[in-house]
Amino acid sequence: MSGSGRPRLLFVSPRFLFPMDQGGKIRSGNTLIGMKGGAFEIVLASPAPADAARYASDIAAACDRFVSWPEEAPSKIKRALALAGALPVAAATDRSVAGSACVAAALAEKPDVVVVDFPHAGVLVPDRIDAASVMFTHNVEAEIFERHAARASGVWRLVWADQSRKMRRFEAETLRRFDSVIAVSDRDAAALEKRYRLPAVEAIDTGVDLDFFAANPPGPAPAPDGGTLVFTATMSWPANVEGIHYLLDEVWPILLRARPGMKATIIGRNPPASLSDKIKERGLNVTLTGFVDDIRPHVAAADVYVIPLWVGSGTRIKAFEAMAMGRPVVSTSLGVEGLDVTHDEHFLRADNTEDFARSILSLLNDRPRGTRIAAAARALMEEKFSWSVVAKQFEAICLRALGRRWNSGRTVP
Repeated sequence: MSGSGRPRLLFVSPRFLFPMDQGGKIRSGNTLIGMKGGAFEIVLASPAPADAARYASDIAAACDRFVSWPEEAPSKIKRALALAGALPVAAATDRSVAGSACVAAALAEKPDVVVVDFPHAGVLVPDRIDAASVMFTHNVEAEIFERHAARASGVWRLVWADQSRKMRRFEAETLRRFDSVIAVSDRDAAALEKRYRLPAVEAIDTGVDLDFFAANPPGPAPAPDGGTLVFTATMSWPANVEGIHYLLDEVWPILLRARPGMKATIIGRNPPASLSDKIKERGLNVTLTGFVDDIRPHVAAADVYVIPLWVGSGTRIKAFEAMAMGRPVVSTSLGVEGLDVTHDEHFLRADNTEDFARSILSLLNDRPRGTRIAAAARALMEEKFSWSVVAKQFEAICLRALGRRWNSGRTVP
């Protein structure tokens, strides 16, 4: 119990959460912000970059105390060497002597609840935790690798298959170490229970900051031969890069035949040369912005938000951000997997090239339809998916885990 009289919650993250510019960081950061000042005194432990002080106000909004170790991005050599190890690369590259020491010191202060963010962060904590322990899973991790393997060919198919085997073993062993497991959708919860024979997995919803991503009325209809698409993602993530290549290779030619003035804006840090070279060689009217401080002006300037993803797990927060801003969304089924949205009411589903192009063109050609879908999606966000609601769900799960621990007699309040 903390000096404040509230139970203490230690939240261990393998990533510095700020700026909140990636799905996992957005989800974890906003959940902590929503919980701050509530049932728990929150201690956040994570690596920290050299300029962490510039995020002091963000850190203070998310926790009562921050403890850290120096952030060190894994080199390409380290990642390559990790391929030969017993652990999946995602876990092997999160191992840190300094990180484990920092977490050990935080555990020595006897927190009441320990939350570990992502299974691969399990390498930072001991096998036995003397507190109520909660694993926060943002994905079914092994599923991501399996889906990559299914779409890859040649040597990459072998690499992804090997990583999927290692991740299945690691994920199973890691999740079984924890008293409670939190998933980000009912679909993921059921998949984890079945896959790893876990006694129970509880789910939270995906949230969105409705004030920050305020509804933005659409601008004038595009010219008959034009229109603007937008997509936001971390461009160092292979699944996102594959999705953009698919958009440019398969969908874009169909769009140009109908609307030769089409444009697209792809937002996200570290776009690879393979994309920029393709855009330049083909003379495409596609902009790679790289990292931007604020995605909202780019999303607001677009006519349609696209999610051309075929690999992934968990839920895509980007879909809810676009819907909150009032932009009609065209997505693969996987792009909105685990989200409680309905085709032709809140978004348009497209699981092949022809449907993807046809759906985009239908929204450009029929402005009232796009407006109707966007308005229904925004209304759904307001009704069910604020971060304050998600934070209360998360807090309740942690309190239940603590209650079970106290009732078992293993922790004295």
